[in-house]
Amino acid sequence: MSRKSRQRPRAQPDERKPPDRAARSSTVLRFTPTAWAKLLYFRDRQGCEIGGFGVTPAEDLLLVEEFITVKQDVSVASVAFDDAAVADLFDVQVDAGRRPEQFARIWLHTHPGDSPGPSGTDEETFARVFGKCQWAVMFILAREGRSYARLRFSVGPGGQIAIPVEVDYGRPFGPSEQEAWEAEYRAHIDGTPDRMLAGSPFGAVGDDLAGLSCPDEWLEELEAMGPDERQVILDELAARPELWEGSEVMYGWQ
Repeated sequence: MSRKSRQRPRAQPDERKPPDRAARSSTVLRFTPTAWAKLLYFRDRQGCEIGGFGVTPAEDLLLVEEFITVKQDVSVASVAFDDAAVADLFDVQVDAGRRPEQFARIWLHTHPGDSPGPSGTDEETFARVFGKCQWAVMFILAREGRSYARLRFSVGPGGQIAIPVEVDYGRPFGPSEQEAWEAEYRAHIDGTPDRMLAGSPFGAVGDDLAGLSCPDEWLEELEAMGPDERQVILDELAARPELWEGSEVMYGWQ
């Protein structure tokens, strides 16, 4: 037997061994506890969608350290950012020494129901706004802690993949900053009561909606939703007849 044939084969890596922290961070969307708490606060503030961006450190682009918003027009099924406000955000973040991939690649938004699945409007926005980026993430947080995250990349052949989400409690974090969050919410979120769901835990909307008709743009947004999200809204309306009783628009609508 030759010397070469007597050599022992090289040990192969154990595929069952969990990846180390560096490997995990490249495939998992992670939030610091403070960023997650702020996102929850905005989700629960009123019965509408809220959108914003995740801010990350340069060395870990899938770790959201801060959730930031811009001035936006919101409804129960949509978010429209103010173009000038987005431009101002870029100026502020670049002046702070951050690159676009640290603050403009992770799109975060909430759903007022318990379905985190992206709607047709979500898909269109993700493709139109982020389709030309080398990579981007769409993240949706719904009620009951349900979430959805998808990473899209255009380098090489391109592609997209659903990725897991976790809150990294191993990192230091301070107390909540509800006063600052509330001030930001009031400064940035623009939505009239007839375009939001009732039932806000803060009691800010829903008290005076009885007898209001359903505006045409609301119906268009409802029809543009995915089946699961649309069902959530219909269930809410069924449980709260005072929202639509007396509305000629809603009578007989299936």
